[in-house]
Amino acid sequence: MSGSIVARIKLARDDFTLDVDLQLPGRGISALFGHSGSGKTSCLRCLAGLERAASAYIEVNGEVWEDSARNHFQAPHLRPVGYVFQEASLFPHLSVRGNLAFGWRRIAPGERKVNLDQACQLLGIGHLLERRPATLSGGEAQRVGIARALLSSPRLLLMDEPLAALDGPRKREILPYLERLHDELDVPVIYVSHAQDEVARLADHLVLLEQGRATASGPIGQTLARLDLSLAQGDDAGAVLEGVVVDHDAHYGLLDLRLPGSEAPLLRIAHPAHETGSTLRVKIQARDVSLTLSPDGASSILNRLAVRVRDVHPADNPAHVLVSLDAGGNALLARITRFSADQLGLHPGQALIAQIKSVALLG
Repeated sequence: MSGSIVARIKLARDDFTLDVDLQLPGRGISALFGHSGSGKTSCLRCLAGLERAASAYIEVNGEVWEDSARNHFQAPHLRPVGYVFQEASLFPHLSVRGNLAFGWRRIAPGERKVNLDQACQLLGIGHLLERRPATLSGGEAQRVGIARALLSSPRLLLMDEPLAALDGPRKREILPYLERLHDELDVPVIYVSHAQDEVARLADHLVLLEQGRATASGPIGQTLARLDLSLAQGDDAGAVLEGVVVDHDAHYGLLDLRLPGSEAPLLRIAHPAHETGSTLRVKIQARDVSLTLSPDGASSILNRLAVRVRDVHPADNPAHVLVSLDAGGNALLARITRFSADQLGLHPGQALIAQIKSVALLG
């Protein structure tokens, strides 16, 4: 089907079987999420042609790369794929400029989609061009590795846990550049990760892999908020909302966001100034949402959203419950105690107020 990425793969090993039937958007970032050993990297390697499955059909925006039923297999070097690994794996004997030019020169001039200046601007590496890889920090090297992949003018960019080898500060350094790739490049990305906050910040579409099977696949906001999935059980469970920036209070450092379906600013988030009218994604952790029957009373909590209960589900902790909420058509999750749930008399359809601290919101 045109405008999508189709991957039907059956790969059997002695102790593991990958069996997936995926149909992903042909634009944006699709994340493969799951624990170690769930099949994420195997899926990526099959897409790149680095591993040949016994049965496979792979189509990228109308172009068939593999069809085992017809004995068609496009070799890895003929697939227009950019591959970013956990380690940047730069050529140590070449400068940054030389590393970037390596793949770019192999692309015919008429087929080049990204030029050197554009890649340097997107990844913020223009000042590094004459440096050798040994002098780069982990974050700098990974940005160069991503730029090198982009300069191969791929029709599909595969990223295998590109932040896994980086410490916290380096991850925070590189995430804004990955967001820029999402916003400014029209290259579909399949992004592998086991970090939910990372995926929530970057991905449009989420595939949950467990033991070689896709147990869920759908838009990030809907999929993260599903109570029947293991995603909702962890301490980092939460929901993703995307709002439009309507105002910024420079004195208090607060940004006002209008959510879809709302006429008034509904979220205030502690965040630097952002262009009015632009969109901003916010991760709301389930543990940071409290519920009340009444909107009255002064409080330090700035965000109070009118919600309705969709469902109440047991949590991994027997003292807790998970509550699925509808906030004007937006999915929200709350993790509260069973005691509180009983005190509130929670039931589907019930109207409540969800309270969220501004300092708890992850933008």
